[in-house]
Amino acid sequence: MSRSQDENRSRHRGVFAISVAAAMVSMEIQNLRVYERRGLVDPERTPGGSRLYSPHDIDRLHRIRELLADGLNLAGIAHVMRLEDRVRVLEDQLRRRDAVPRRR
Repeated sequence: MSRSQDENRSRHRGVFAISVAAAMVSMEIQNLRVYERRGLVDPERTPGGSRLYSPHDIDRLHRIRELLADGLNLAGIAHVMRLEDRVRVLEDQLRRRDAVPRRR
């Protein structure tokens, strides 16, 4: 496994309980639950059902805060975040394509 794959995997590993995650992003716990129901974040679950938020989830929660402050509603935020996710995928594909030596 490459170093970047390992770093990506660790960024998506749930490590923060919901109370810690809420404090990290200055949000109420109930809001995090709403964002999960709306599909804006997808925290891991322990075998007992407790949510564990990853650094990636924390980044998404910060982005949600920014978009809320800009006046978007949750439906608008979901749309923006889907588009941003798609742009990241396309950028990664272009980087991989450009990294392959071209034949002349």
